[in-house]
Amino acid sequence: MGGPPGSVRAAGAPGFVRAAGAPEAVRPTGASGSARVVVVWVPDFPVLACGEGDGAPVAVVHRGAVVACSPSARAAGVRRRMRLRTAQARCPGLRIVERDLAVEVRMFEQVVHHVETEVTPRLEVVRPGLIAAPARGAARYWGGERQLSARLVEAVAERGLPARVGIADSTFTAALAARRDDGVIVPAGGDTAFLAPYPVGVLGVPRLTELLKRLGIRTVGEFARLPAGRVAERLGPEGVAAHRVARGEPARPVSVRTAARDHTVRRLFETAEEHLDAVVFTAVALADELHARLAAAGVVCGRVEAEVETAGGRTLTRIFRHEGRLSSRAVAERVRGVLSAWTEAGLLDAGGGEPGIRRLVLRPDGITPDTGSQGAFDGERDTPVEVERAAARVQAVLGHRAVTRIVEAGGGGPGDRIRLVPVGDVPEDDAAASGPWLGRLPAPHPAAVYPVRRPARLTGADGAPVGVAGRLELSADPALLSVRGRRPAGVSGWAGPWPVLERWWARDGGRRIARMQVTTDDGHAWLLLVDRGEWWVEAHYG
Repeated sequence: MGGPPGSVRAAGAPGFVRAAGAPEAVRPTGASGSARVVVVWVPDFPVLACGEGDGAPVAVVHRGAVVACSPSARAAGVRRRMRLRTAQARCPGLRIVERDLAVEVRMFEQVVHHVETEVTPRLEVVRPGLIAAPARGAARYWGGERQLSARLVEAVAERGLPARVGIADSTFTAALAARRDDGVIVPAGGDTAFLAPYPVGVLGVPRLTELLKRLGIRTVGEFARLPAGRVAERLGPEGVAAHRVARGEPARPVSVRTAARDHTVRRLFETAEEHLDAVVFTAVALADELHARLAAAGVVCGRVEAEVETAGGRTLTRIFRHEGRLSSRAVAERVRGVLSAWTEAGLLDAGGGEPGIRRLVLRPDGITPDTGSQGAFDGERDTPVEVERAAARVQAVLGHRAVTRIVEAGGGGPGDRIRLVPVGDVPEDDAAASGPWLGRLPAPHPAAVYPVRRPARLTGADGAPVGVAGRLELSADPALLSVRGRRPAGVSGWAGPWPVLERWWARDGGRRIARMQVTTDDGHAWLLLVDRGEWWVEAHYG
């Protein structure tokens, strides 16, 4: 019952459970005997957390990209991972709110605590707004998976938030099922069939998605039908993990040999620590120690459990998704957010005894071998692991944006076509990076682009400034170019001017500028910009 053809087994055989009051008397616990997973999703949680729920078009942004938007903004064409400029163009009245992850963690922690005390005690916080938990025991307690789903929706609603629930054999499939209207319970063993119609982009591996599309593979089902051996030969560990997900299997098999080792790190305070910053500082040191232990063992963890023991004897725990991507600072910041939420909820109160925290523990879970990075296809290079780790150490001292790398972006001007992304971050897709931009300069591209444009003076033979008329006609032939910080040089040639209309969607009609390329008799070439009658240097060709 509930499984694919050919999966029927004798009642009472391993892999079957009996749920009191469930519609089905027996059913498989999952594909190949794997446990079932339930995912609770609060739609648009970042928007709700910032208090912008009045129905107006709202977008929560982080580093210039949309991370969440309200239903009215989606109706106007705004989407997640969209660049801010594109979102404003599609929805001129869009209200922009900068993301505050600490606020989201504190607000969602109240929901998590309510769910774990009222419905199921073992939860995993994937991110604020998304919870995963084993479904088997909870479903047996509540009388079946449908009853468990309804109880979870009810529990989140008791905290004033909407929720959708998905249940499947894997966390990935359950998360997609939760995004369906009113949530979906995927039959045991049915993950592969459920995932088959989805585009390969849902696997969340942009480079793999691009390659598969070039090969004519556009759906998850088509990808799942590829031979596993060929996928491993051609696509490496990243492709193998995505292929397992496409087939409804865990992305990484648990390594029993390495999982038996205990990599837990803990710190016992001699006197109970009452200051939150001191506990967070200790969390950074513990996270460093944890990462060092995992690296020495050649493994990574899928989750990290933070455990706090108060001076009053109370023990509180929270599980975070890790998957080898969180730096020590990122782990500590999540500990800070949870501690702040627990403090506001009064969970760290001593109850008349000694206040403060007595012990802090970080416990890794989901241990798997560290497969490293795959040096992939022609023209692609992965950052060496040693460089990434060194950059992470610098970021922990100087800040997350202290070490960045260049990523191509969309824009008309040469300075708009790149953006700096902190090392370790996965940049959101910029659909406009290769799109048609009116006024974009063709190759060859400038050798140096100035972060702040430099003042310049372009004059004719009579010494009067050269102007640009409305029909893009020059008032005189350029004869002399003066750039601040350099000696004036004679103009030996020029091209342009070309018109550019910036922010054409704005109510004030945007800003009209023009660009010119100018060569001088000292062997240099410049990209000039005229704005409101003033000349500026944007870039230098060499």
